[in-house]
Amino acid sequence: MKRPYYICSSGRLKRRQNTIYFESFPVNEPDPATVDEELLAGFTEDVEANDAAPIGKRKPIPVEDIEAFYVLGEMDFNSKFFNFLAQNKIPLHLFNYYGYYSGSYIPREYLPSGFTIVEQVRAYLDTHRRLVIAREIIDAASFNILKNLQYYSNPSRQDEAKSFLQRGSNLEEVRPNGRILQAIQEIEALRVKIKETDTTQELMGLEGNIRERYYRCWVEILGQEYALDKRVKHPPDNAINALVSFSNSLVYTTVLSEIYHTHLNPTISFLHGPGERRYSLALDLAEIFKPILADKMIFKLLNNKQIQEKHFRKELNFCYLEESGRKIVLQEYDERLKTTIKHRSLGRNVSYRHMIRLEAYKLVRHITSKDEYKAFRAWW
Repeated sequence: MKRPYYICSSGRLKRRQNTIYFESFPVNEPDPATVDEELLAGFTEDVEANDAAPIGKRKPIPVEDIEAFYVLGEMDFNSKFFNFLAQNKIPLHLFNYYGYYSGSYIPREYLPSGFTIVEQVRAYLDTHRRLVIAREIIDAASFNILKNLQYYSNPSRQDEAKSFLQRGSNLEEVRPNGRILQAIQEIEALRVKIKETDTTQELMGLEGNIRERYYRCWVEILGQEYALDKRVKHPPDNAINALVSFSNSLVYTTVLSEIYHTHLNPTISFLHGPGERRYSLALDLAEIFKPILADKMIFKLLNNKQIQEKHFRKELNFCYLEESGRKIVLQEYDERLKTTIKHRSLGRNVSYRHMIRLEAYKLVRHITSKDEYKAFRAWW
């Protein structure tokens, strides 16, 4: 089974036949940022052509094993490398020095369907059809948010209680003092209004109100140390915002990679307005999976103290996750994507990653054959 590869160290990728080798930069080699011209000439050369050059640790990666590349280290690319990605249908997602998502390289479509594209555009241009899809996305996303809150509204969660006590808090802090229960009631009331919205702008506003109430409860789940008083993105201003931004970008890029393997065009969306230089359909579908993949992962990492303050670095007006922290998050996220659950309709176990692709398939069926679109809702 194919899998994503996360490259956190600076280095080079080289190819020998059907195997890619990642070579980390040796300790005595100059910083890659200072030798751009030299490295551009050597990147993605066949291994035989440069075997005599000093290298660091080499790791083989079979081409048929690559689902996508996530590059979080210093790398340089040339056209030979992008041709290789295109030939093997491998997406590439780039993150900058601070771990913030920069962009993606998506090879040309290899499953083109003129019929699907025409129907996708028609669904977008039809105000009613677009609104039906957008409402379903928000309804499912808010349902999954409620699932998280309902889990933590149960005072018998002893694991969370122990985690709080280890930080020096008292047991009263882990018992819902009404804040979570009140948020559940308010979100349920807001969800009723989803069907009453007339525009996607209204829906986005409603979604913002739901998330504001949701984030307000995180202090009950994570403690005052990681209270999310306000969602700040560009750039994140504290540790919890930095962790949320990084986790959400992982979900977005995963969704984008899965859309690539369908007939859908990732630039034509229904909830978020299509815009230049972004794959807005991935933003749409990511809303559904962020509560399950990103938020639950964050709760686990922080409550188990796998991620701590030492994994963040604070600058004058922003905060970011250091490399050691990013590696912990990536490992947990990759394990979460591989986790399987029994699909109620298919009657077999499917991974979270495959669940995202199934979501894209459902959207294809809806826009091409008018099957009712029922977005993913956690049932456990």
